[in-house]
This record gives sequence, C-alpha cells and structure tokens, in this order.
Amino acid sequence: MGTVTDSLEEQAALGSGATFWTTKAVGDVPSILLTDGPHGVRRQAGSTGDHLGLGRSEPATCFPPAVGLSQTWDPELVERVGAALGAESRALGVRVLLGPGVNLKRDPRCGRNFEYFSEDPLIAGALGAAWVRGVQGQGVGASLKHFAVNNAEDDRMRSSSDVDERTLRELYLRAFEHVVTAARPWTVMCAYNRINGVYAAENTWLLSTVLREEWGFDGAVVSDWGAVRDRVAAVAAGLDLEMPGGNGASDADVVAAVEAGTLDATVVARAADRVATLAARVTENCSSTARFDVDAHHDLAREAAARSIVLLQNKDNLLPLTPSALAVIGGFAVRPRYQGGGSSHVTATRVDVPLEEIRRYAGGHQVTYSEGLTADTLAAAADADAAVVFLGLAAEDESEGFDRTHIDLPADQLQLLSAVVQVQPRTVVVLAHGGVVALDGVAGLAPAILDGALLGQGGGRGIADVLFGAVNPSGRLAETVPVRLQDSPAYLNFPGEDGHILYGERVFVGYRWYDARAAAVTFPFGHGLSYTRFDYTDLVVVSGTEDLTVRVSVANTGDRVGREVVQVYAGLPASRVSRPPRWLAGFAGITVAPGALADVEIRVPRDELGYWDVQAGRRLVEAGEYTVSVGASSRDLRLHTDVTVDADVAPAVTFTVDSTLGELLGDPVAAPIVAAALASAVPEGAAGSALGTDMLRMLGSIPVGRMVSFSGGAVSRAQLTELLDEVNRQRS
Repeated sequence: MGTVTDSLEEQAALGSGATFWTTKAVGDVPSILLTDGPHGVRRQAGSTGDHLGLGRSEPATCFPPAVGLSQTWDPELVERVGAALGAESRALGVRVLLGPGVNLKRDPRCGRNFEYFSEDPLIAGALGAAWVRGVQGQGVGASLKHFAVNNAEDDRMRSSSDVDERTLRELYLRAFEHVVTAARPWTVMCAYNRINGVYAAENTWLLSTVLREEWGFDGAVVSDWGAVRDRVAAVAAGLDLEMPGGNGASDADVVAAVEAGTLDATVVARAADRVATLAARVTENCSSTARFDVDAHHDLAREAAARSIVLLQNKDNLLPLTPSALAVIGGFAVRPRYQGGGSSHVTATRVDVPLEEIRRYAGGHQVTYSEGLTADTLAAAADADAAVVFLGLAAEDESEGFDRTHIDLPADQLQLLSAVVQVQPRTVVVLAHGGVVALDGVAGLAPAILDGALLGQGGGRGIADVLFGAVNPSGRLAETVPVRLQDSPAYLNFPGEDGHILYGERVFVGYRWYDARAAAVTFPFGHGLSYTRFDYTDLVVVSGTEDLTVRVSVANTGDRVGREVVQVYAGLPASRVSRPPRWLAGFAGITVAPGALADVEIRVPRDELGYWDVQAGRRLVEAGEYTVSVGASSRDLRLHTDVTVDADVAPAVTFTVDSTLGELLGDPVAAPIVAAALASAVPEGAAGSALGTDMLRMLGSIPVGRMVSFSGGAVSRAQLTELLDEVNRQRS
C-alpha cells in the first residue's frame, strides 16, 4: 500500500481526481486511470482525455452490452467476458473499469436500461458478480454501479427516488448486496440521484451503515462523475473519491471543515487510506508490456452475441434457414445497431456486418438487400425463399441522459413488415434495441422473431449463426415484454413529478407485477425457444437446515444438441405479507445431446425465500408450505411441488399499548395469555353475533391501549400494563 502522509492537505487531495479520468499522485501513492465500461474499455486517446470525457477513444472489443449479455443467463460466460475486459484494461493502462451496472429495470422507458441486466435482482446479482470476478481476476478494479435506485435518466442529478424500506432492501439493494458479498469489488460507484430526499453521495445510511457495516465492503466508494454536490457532506457520509478532477476547491473545503471542527479528521484520513489501498491493489501487477489478442477477443464477442440471442417465436419451424435465395431488408443489416449511446460507447476493433455474414451462409444462392419499402423490395421478397427483416431502435431513440416516452417501434418499420409478410409469408424478424419494445404487432405478423437486443461487435456473425442453425439459440429474456406500455408496473409513477419519483408499485416489479395481476404479456420473463425440445421430469426438492436442493431431469427429445436454462420459482400462498405469486429463486444452464437425459441440481439459498422485515431489520423466512415450480419461463412452469420450511427465529418484538389485538393473538406466546384475559374480561355471550359480525376480527386492528375505554371499565390501565409485562417477559 502507498504511504499516506500525515498532512491533512495531502489526505484531502487524495480524495478527488487530478483530471477527468485520473486520480492524483500524492506522496508514494501513484495516480491511477479509471475509465468507462461495462461492455468495452473506453480508454480516451491521449494521457488524460478531454475535459468532458467525450473525445475519441482507443479501439477495444465491444462485447454485448448488459441488455444482450443478460439474455445468456450464463455466469460462466459473463466471467469469461469480464476476464477479457480485464486483460484489455491492463493492455490499455486502465486500472479501474467502471462497471457493472446492476440497477433493476423498473420501467421499460429508462434510457440506460441497455447498461443494466434485468428486472430481477437474482439475475442481476449473479451476472454482476461474475463480471466482477472476471475483471478483477486480471488485477483490474471493478466499480459496481450505480448505487443505488438509479432507475431513470430524466433529471437524474437531482431527482429523488422515493421508496419504502422493504422494497428498497428486498429488490433494489439486493443485487448490490450479492455482488459485494460474493465478488468483493474494489470500488462501488454512488449514483447521481437522491434516495428518499438524500443524495446518494451524502447518504450515510447507504454508504456507511448498509454498504460497510452490514455488507462488509472494504473498498473505495467513488462518485459518479459530477455526482458530488457537497464534498464535505459526502466525505462525512462515507465517500472516498470524488470524480472527475477539478481545481482543488473541494480539497480546500475538506481542509477548512476539519480545521473548523465540522468534519472529523479521522474520516478524511480513512478515506485517503482507502484510495491509497485501491491504488496499491491495481498497480501491484500492472505491466507496460501487456497486450490482448484482438482476434481471440472478437471470437469471444461472437460467441457471446450468438448466446445472447433469444428465439421469441418460430411458427411452423421456419428457423433454422437452409442455404437458399433470401431477401434481406432493413438498414440495421448493413449498419448494425450493436451498442448504446452515452458514456459507455466503445470504439470497436471491428464490426461484423449481418448482411455479409448471411451471404457467407447462403451457399452461392442470391441474397438481395433493400434499405426500406419500395416496389423492388416487395418483388425481391416475393421471389425469395424467405425474407429477413431487421427492425429496431436507432441510436438517437435511446441513450444515457434521457428517458424514452414510449416503447413503440417506428411506424414505418411496422408498415414495412406488414407489406413484406403479405408477399412473403416466410419472414423472419431480427430485432435490435436497448430498451424493451412493444412486440404484439410484430408477433402477429412475422412467424419467426429473433431478439438480439444489443449484441456488440460480433452480433452480425452471431445473428447469421443462429439464423442458419450453426448455433442453437439458448437466450432467455431477462425482462418482460408487455402488451402495452400502460400495463407496466411504474406506468403512473414514471419518470416523476417535481423532482420526486414514487416507487408506488412497491415490490411488484417486472414479472412480479404481471403475475400478481394475472395480466397478459407478449413474451414473459425467462422466455426463449430452441431448435430442439426439452421435457422435464422427476422434480424433487430437499429441504435442508439452510438451503433447498432442487433436482429435476431434463430430456432432449429433439434432433439437435441444445442448451436449456432451467428456472426455479418459489411462492408462499399463505404469506403474512404482500408478495408476488412466485419469484425467481434459482437457475442453471444445461447442455443436452439429442435423445439424452440430464439430471440438474440447483441450490436455492434459504434467504431467497425470505422477505425484508422492517421491524426485525433483516430478511426473514416465514414458516409454511412453499410451492416450488420448475420450468422454462415465469409463465412456462412444467413441474410443481410443495415443501415445508421452518421459520427463522425473529428478534423479539416488545409489545406495547400501541400493538393491536390481532398482533398479540397472532403471536404463539402472547395468544394464550391474551385469550385467557379476554375470556375473563368479556361478558359471556358478547361474541358479536347481535352485530352480525365476528367481534374478534372486528377488534383485531384496534391498539390494545384503546381497550381501556372500549371495555367500559372492565379493563384498567394497570391490568393492561401487567398483561403486557407478562407477555413480554415470557417472550424474552
């Protein structure tokens, strides 16, 4: 570790950047270079980059952004991509790569959804941890972002995400928690936004209480670029490094605050020590001769792209195509949309063009190309054996920095598709987009649909591989495709009003919302087809003292080798709290040969069954009969079984006069004591039948302190106090 001087001025200086992308060299602590990811290394040309960080960047491999990579549902592949990103970072002199982004896709309109993995925290956490392991295995630091509840881009540097504690803990912090505890990232990046009115950079509860004290994070907290409004308040809250660099004014503010006694000097020293530790970590194994294999990384980008593609629909087994005459239509076939816009934009080392790759597979057959809808387009489509139509969103339609206002494909694209299908029923649609698009109309027209989301520089080859069956598609949706935007959970509370975004849907995000309402969707969470068929049999769930072990057999009943993503969902119909009918509790990918049977075992950690109990201040698992379902999507559940799970021992809650009668009667210790007291205090026959109601149910929500007045003198304050004391004594 570098030596941190005792000088307050130098300690303060370590806490802010030197330039847009670099930290300061102070004493024996070297300067380090941080730069954007997550799907490629955006290393700006020159030593420090420009003052806005927007200039040209060095060539690097553009892997599929998170919106595509998440559709692999494959942590091992994601870790390999992370390792490649780490190797390229080392070769380009980058010490910290800014990623992964694990914020949930709360609303399909969020402009930065292409950088995030999923609407589900289990997927986001598992893939995010794999990405971190891959990058940091190369000696390069990761920066887990954007911490936290950064789910909209409009007014992102001021808006407040207003969310209740249970929802925050159970969903929006869940993926961050998993990555921190499982992969131990060397940095965490705090978000721009406020959380319940407090800026993330100044949020002591978030940065110190939760991140460090509860989760054990021992790295450095870095600000998002320009996220710090008040450096002194941010350092006091737990921020270690303000980025980007400035003129030293905030360093002087820190020094002045310490000298004035309004900021603890030990807090500044601790932050400086964390920055020094980070610098030591990332420079320990750096090498000026590091290189990366451009060709090998492009091949990995191609592999990842093909694995990211989801076969949404394949009526009459139109796909895979055989070498034949084809009509390829749409600008994305020659100018592929393969990444998102904004700070993560990568200068790719090369880009596969879909049209060229399709022609490689066509075997000498004619492959025509048309940009859009003309009389020649339709004639070529009619004469071909099949048409491949590329649809999607242009770069200007979605980007970091602003949110979308709708999820519709351009009207002219739908008109094009309709016209082509009328002359060529054998039409395949290939989609490119960063955020969810409405597909009900497309699904009603085209018999086959490939969803590529954003596939990175190898997407052209990946698309051709899947179209012609060289790769059997195994991608799965990591977010729900609704029928209409109006059906989405946050529709009435997005993006917000007067600087506040209300998370009014609570824990019902994504498929949790649609399933709770039994609402129709175009394509469900977890959906994806294959060129072969899989049957599920022999579901067994073993309940241990800690975890569940789910075992199931998967048979490939088709004629192609294929990869199936086995998904495990859990539900508790009799839960005491409001919960979705089911939630993802585990998953695993399995490759099965034709005619073969594979046994799959999936561990479901016990706390995946829990909910966040606000009073207890932690996740709790309720006792009860949990339904465990296994299948190929949230709406394609093949097998079900029930398993009995014992409850966690919850911290004792002290009952007071403000506790309700129902709460007391619901406690196994308190119930018999209170019931006996009620039997002696309530006159015989006063059961409420004369009022046409169940008296105990009617009184269940009344605080017991009010029983003094309701009892007409039968219960005194002293008696009530004695009763509560006895209940609490026995419960303790």
